[in-house]
This record gives sequence, C-alpha cells and structure tokens, in this order.
Amino acid sequence: MSSRKQPKRRRPGPPPSRGGAQAVARREASPRVLAGAAVIVGLIAVGLMAALKLTGGSSDPSPPPATALPGASDVQRLLKGIPQTGNVLGSPAAPVTMVEYIDLQCPYCQQFETQIMPNVIRRYVRTGRLKVEARVLAFIGPDSQRGQAAAIAAGAQGREFNLMQLLYANQAGENSGWLSDDMVRAAASSIPGVDVSKLVSDSGGSSIGASAQRYVAQATADKVSGTPTLLVGPTGGTLQTVALQSPTDETSLTDAIDAALG
Repeated sequence: MSSRKQPKRRRPGPPPSRGGAQAVARREASPRVLAGAAVIVGLIAVGLMAALKLTGGSSDPSPPPATALPGASDVQRLLKGIPQTGNVLGSPAAPVTMVEYIDLQCPYCQQFETQIMPNVIRRYVRTGRLKVEARVLAFIGPDSQRGQAAAIAAGAQGREFNLMQLLYANQAGENSGWLSDDMVRAAASSIPGVDVSKLVSDSGGSSIGASAQRYVAQATADKVSGTPTLLVGPTGGTLQTVALQSPTDETSLTDAIDAALG
C-alpha cells in the first residue's frame, strides 16, 4: 500500500467536487462496513439470496430486447474476442495482473470504468499484456448485492465484464432503485450469447454467496477501504495498490502497468 494519502469520499455528507487536484478518488467503505458485508453474504449463502433473486423466467433463454440498452454495441465492440473466464478478463498468459475492487453503484467506479477502463482494455488487455480480475463488492446497498450476484452469474457464462460495463454505462443514483431486476434482465438480454434465464437462476445459487464472501475476505486482506481500489503487479507476484489521484487518473494506472511490464 502506498503511504501517500488519497482524498476519499466518506459517508455521510454531500459529494465533493470532482474536478482538479481535489477530485475524490474512491467511494469510501469502512472496515466495519466490509465486516458487515461479510455477515450479509454469509446469510445470502444460506438462504437470504432468495429475497434478492431475480424473479420470473422460464427454462429457455430470454429473447433479446427489441431495443438494447444504451451503450450495448460499444461494450460488445470493446470486449469482442478478448478471453473471459469467470471474473478474469484477458489472456491467462498475460505478464501483468490488475485486480479491481468495485461496486456497481459506486459513482467513482462509473467514472473509472467508462472513461479509463476502455483505454486500458484496448492498450494492454487486447494486446495480451494485462489481465484484469474483478472483485465486485456490495457495500452501498441491496441494489449493489443484486448487481454483484448478476455479475458473478454472468461470469459463469464468460460475460461478467460485458454486464459490468453495460451497467456502468446506464448507472443512476445510489440506492435509487435503478439496479432492479428489470435492469439486470435488460442488460443481460443486451449481451449476445447470454442465457438470461440461466443467469437469473444462477444468481440465487449458493456459489454466488461463496464468491461474495471470498471477495470480502480478499478486500480485508488487501486493506481495501473504498472503491475503486486497483492493485497491479507481475502475474504471480506481489501486487501494489495504485494511488489514484482521481477516478479518471489514467496516468498513475498506466505508469504502474508499464513499470510491472518492465
């Protein structure tokens, strides 16, 4: 972890300015919140997920919507042809790894994922030099848990990053109800090749809770206190936290990747 202090957004309080040197780098989550998340996902694993499980659906794949969600074609072009396995995007042989801790409701993650991540994917992931491991957290609210479950379920079909990018492209206010069952279905239906009914069914499975618990444990070990948190380093080696100066600080991230590439 870098010793340089980062500006952070803490709850409660109004969001600070996003411009200039004072731009906030992360959505803050205290260790107590992360510990609470561990309890929540533990309950989910033994049955609470049924309350958040997406409703309805037959055993057949849902047809694509008449009109895909905004940004669907851009996401498809961005990720088409790049290997995805579970929560990992990129070649398994990539020499550098980036771990990202994110919450699908986090506004600062949205800035990073829509403004910086596409450039990183084109420059480093598509060229086989970087692989990205997403660890989706859910500390903002129940909608975050719904999105987390859907993302992990999409990973079982090799489409987690498609779903995440599309949800970020359509993100609305925190805990405003935007990340609903209908939104998850619409996003999944907008991604070619996704079996929406299977994603819905898988989102209520015990493996989702197990993955969520694992992410909380990993976040605690990595001393994660907010999102987005990024760690970069040689694949198989020690990863270092990237001290972003703002959600759109591309230079700090690319410098860390280039240093790891040697």
